[in-house]
Amino acid sequence: MMENLINKLQHPIYQVVSHTADKLDVSVYAVGGVVRDLFLNRSSKDIDILVIGSGIKLATATAAEIAPSLHVNVYKNFGTAQFSYEDANIEFVGARKESYRSDSRKPIIENGSLSDDQNRRDFTINAMAIALNGPDKGKLVDPFNGIQDLEDKIIKTPLDPDITFSDDPLRMMRAIRFATQLNFNIFPETFNSIKQNANRLEIISRERIVEEFNKILLAPQPSKGIILLDESGLLEQFLPQLLALKGVDYVDGKGHKDNFFHTLEVVDKIAMVNSNLWLLWAALLHDIAKPVTKKYDTKTGWSFHGHEAVGSRMVGQIFRYLRMPTNEKMKYVQKMVSLHLRPIALVEDEITDSAVRRLLFEAGEDIEDLMLLCEADVTSKNPAKVKRFLNNFAKVRLKLKEIEEKDRLRNWQPPIDGKMIMDTFNLAPSETVGIIKTAIREAILDGIIPNDFDAAYEFMLHEGEKMGLTPISNSGN
Repeated sequence: MMENLINKLQHPIYQVVSHTADKLDVSVYAVGGVVRDLFLNRSSKDIDILVIGSGIKLATATAAEIAPSLHVNVYKNFGTAQFSYEDANIEFVGARKESYRSDSRKPIIENGSLSDDQNRRDFTINAMAIALNGPDKGKLVDPFNGIQDLEDKIIKTPLDPDITFSDDPLRMMRAIRFATQLNFNIFPETFNSIKQNANRLEIISRERIVEEFNKILLAPQPSKGIILLDESGLLEQFLPQLLALKGVDYVDGKGHKDNFFHTLEVVDKIAMVNSNLWLLWAALLHDIAKPVTKKYDTKTGWSFHGHEAVGSRMVGQIFRYLRMPTNEKMKYVQKMVSLHLRPIALVEDEITDSAVRRLLFEAGEDIEDLMLLCEADVTSKNPAKVKRFLNNFAKVRLKLKEIEEKDRLRNWQPPIDGKMIMDTFNLAPSETVGIIKTAIREAILDGIIPNDFDAAYEFMLHEGEKMGLTPISNSGN
């Protein structure tokens, strides 16, 4: 039994660590996630090694045993060291005990025993350790019965949850993240403590909050985590805009759907078929502006006109507030939100070549992601309605394929650029150049002229003539 656990760990680092620790006369353990994942039959690329002594010293000595040239990253302020070996990230830390100030999650650290270190762990399932050397080699050290909580699928803190969460409020996000990823339940006392300490999240950086939230979005069923975040009061702390989607308003007996639960359904449907984090964010925020655009008309009922355009602007506000990337990732999410109604509008307005060209031009390489989002957005409980919508989307896909093969519009730029317009008519950069360039683009998208240089050049000359411009040469031909 004891040796079997060592054998089950199945990575060469453990034998090297055990041998090196014996030479240094220190006790060493595999601890945390790698032990949890062993019992869950999950592979782990992150291996945590706990030493009763100096983690940096053991890491350096272990690396030297493997290869003199193996580079070790040392973090003296934290008393940890790390290196990569055989497709795994190995981190070494000395056993420690921690104490916290009320205004910070950064602990005051002192050297400690194995028991001290296990006491400071976030959850019982992460507090298990396996001895890698000494008389207990291969033995599971499980003071909080984490193995039983794994079997019962429960997330529970080792000690008083109020202390655990008040000390490091990020652990509340981690509790929900683990419950979502593993499909576990949070122990009632632990969950009640999260509710009571939710406002402590304010001392955590938004970057760390988003890091945990992204892992929830990437789980097999993100809605489980988002609902727990809502019920615990944590969601309100960092993404209150999502809560504004909750509820149904009625006027004259007419109500709209609950856009919060609709959104969660869309996110889950995307998660089932795609692991693109930013498409999941687009699904999460696609209707984010419905509360601010909601109107009721006695003749037509509820409407949310323009929510896609307003929502695209809100994406930027949310990303900046959460200190998320404001580069191409944010622009991608904005594009998905702004375009998510377009494919269904194509069907309702009749699928014209010009409308499909415009969609291809605006969506570019992201057209497939957009179609996935649109199809996931169909959450009606009426099977006939769902079938009709999906059949219509299938027609849009066929038309997109047909136009793409014919007109090559994905990531397309018009064949005539501003420089050629300026050179042809001897113009300086001006509004006139932009007018001609836009006219060429619109003519191609509307199918007035084909998507080739000669046709675009002739159209440019014609537009210039209408504006009283004279070409200085016809060298373009």
